[in-house]
Amino acid sequence: MQRRLFKPLVLSASLMLITACGDAPEPRVAATVDVDNIARQYTQLVLALGEHDSNYVDAYYGPGQLRDEAVARGMSAADIAAEAKALLEKIDTQPLADSDMRKLRLHYLDKQLQALAFHAEHLSNGKKANFEAQAQALYDTTPPNYTLTDFDEVLAGIAELVPGEGNLTERVVAYRKNFVIPADKLDVVFQRAIEECKQRTQAHISLPEDEDFSLEYVQDKPWSGYNWYKGKAYSLIQINSERPIDISRAVDLGCHEGYPGHHTYNALLEHKLVDELGWQEFSVYPLYSPQSLIAEGSANYGIEMAFPGEQKMQFERDVLYPLAGLDPAKAAEYAAFLQLMNRLSYAGNEIARQYINGDIDGERAVALLQQYSLNSEAEARQRLRFFDTYGAYVINYNWGKQLVRDYVEQTDDQAERWARFTRLLSSPRVPSSIEW
Repeated sequence: MQRRLFKPLVLSASLMLITACGDAPEPRVAATVDVDNIARQYTQLVLALGEHDSNYVDAYYGPGQLRDEAVARGMSAADIAAEAKALLEKIDTQPLADSDMRKLRLHYLDKQLQALAFHAEHLSNGKKANFEAQAQALYDTTPPNYTLTDFDEVLAGIAELVPGEGNLTERVVAYRKNFVIPADKLDVVFQRAIEECKQRTQAHISLPEDEDFSLEYVQDKPWSGYNWYKGKAYSLIQINSERPIDISRAVDLGCHEGYPGHHTYNALLEHKLVDELGWQEFSVYPLYSPQSLIAEGSANYGIEMAFPGEQKMQFERDVLYPLAGLDPAKAAEYAAFLQLMNRLSYAGNEIARQYINGDIDGERAVALLQQYSLNSEAEARQRLRFFDTYGAYVINYNWGKQLVRDYVEQTDDQAERWARFTRLLSSPRVPSSIEW
């Protein structure tokens, strides 16, 4: 049975009389209190579920008391699922929202709670949902479906660009070694890239005055970079340096993890929704939720916002290549190669789909990642670890980017694009409300 979101408030005869006399704010206040209570309970359920899944709570910077109360209850995953469903029923009884932002807030809570209940149920019964079910229930979307042969033409184009003969994957791996940032130059290159990302973002987005971040290099992780948001407009950004990092990743990760990506997104949500409106639910970020598609999609699309057209290649050629001791004359050639490589992105989704659905085993997934994503064996095994850890989360990077692009690029005016992008970063939107 399909739930109907936001049932209209049925007024009693006495309340209708009061309304007719012009004293209407009172039911609005009551409704606001109800939503705030739902938001508080939702926040505690997220924190409680984090006790069952260490990856689930990506960030929390709200009152410690809320976390302590959530942990003290000792709820099972099944209990959490049941309470989430009860909260969904409470959302159904809310009156029609009296503003666009309140409508977005209620829809956000509804979709986030649906994802929470789904994840809690599967933790409770120990079963893993298939790729399609995860995408819809956790991320509020249905990603496109391809066959691996759809990428054969792209592979042929890459084969024409990359020198050498024989196995294409081996040729690509060898070719990319020419663009690896030397270990002793890694920090200076990343610091300069992030600085540029920040300057370009600040030209269009007003950031909180005290915003800041720290940068660390780590190893033995299933991801290439991570933003750990700590609250008060501060982030810890970690870069995984266990594998060689090529020159293009400095700007990519600087934008994605920092400006105008995750750090900017979280800082704006905290400033606009938590500090100004007191919406407590945005002080917690559950990783497996519709919010992640907006977060990852905007972080990836943010690279193009900050460096439109050929500006990324030009900045790398003129600034980062010399800092890294690489040949700037090869920057344009490498950028053209990477444009083709980006078109293989959805091949990774399809391999993840087959693996998660049990159609192929891990070794077959590694082989396919080498064949269709042109990963080295080490890179392919690292990506397999990502599939094992995060499941269908992979759709948030490329499909999320496409949804954000579709929203932002409804205008050709660059200033208006930045306005739309900023609106997306500072409002409670999820995939099904991105156009509201």
